[in-house]
Amino acid sequence: MSVAKRIIPCLDIDNGRVVKGTKFKNIRDAGDPVEVAKRYDLEGADEIAFLDITATHENRKTIIDVVEKVADEVFIPLTVGGGVSSFSDVKNLLNAGADKVTINSAAVANPHIIDEISNKIGNQCVVAAIDAKKNNQGNGWTVYTHGGRRETNLDVYEWALEVQKRGVGEILLTSMDRDGTKEGFDIDLLKLISDAVTIPVIASGGAGTLEHLKKAVLDGHSDAILAASIFHFSVYSVKEVKEYLKKHGVLVRL
Repeated sequence: MSVAKRIIPCLDIDNGRVVKGTKFKNIRDAGDPVEVAKRYDLEGADEIAFLDITATHENRKTIIDVVEKVADEVFIPLTVGGGVSSFSDVKNLLNAGADKVTINSAAVANPHIIDEISNKIGNQCVVAAIDAKKNNQGNGWTVYTHGGRRETNLDVYEWALEVQKRGVGEILLTSMDRDGTKEGFDIDLLKLISDAVTIPVIASGGAGTLEHLKKAVLDGHSDAILAASIFHFSVYSVKEVKEYLKKHGVLVRL
């Protein structure tokens, strides 16, 4: 049986506001997180991602009060990330109303944290956020942490296999090269990782047209699509995206 593809608007949060940048830079304001989340809930989004993009870089925890306010206003799953570095952080976010928690930098620094979280609460609550950038040789992708500020020595393909083995329930895969450009998803990256793992892969980075979203699913083999710019600035609504995908043979929840 085919599984419906999910459409996930992303709220990148900085200083309590929704923001959007290009390639993790040139940040601009996109609204109040509670109001933005309510709009996407009404439009028929399948989930909402709430990512505190400066928490790790600023060495602080995710802003719990904003998570609570958003969770009180929406009735769809809420995935939260940013500054998560321990099991207690995950527990606090779930208690604040998150349904799933993403982890990136802390998992790279200490991969065993994935095992601990997954063993204690189950892999359905754990999402590995992987920020990927094409390497200098042009033959693969490198993992970045701290909101795209720090390059690691990890290969994205190998890291994706490891986080799956350690117990994450899905992967949020962001192309730093395409983020905010509206030039389309990195299909080669998506297909490589989606075909390598057996857990769901969420495509992120580059959505600009309806065709881009269709290609992420049909050519990139992703299980869900995360987008920000096209939704925040009313290029398309969630409803328009779903109607287009359905018209082109993609199973979605209407």
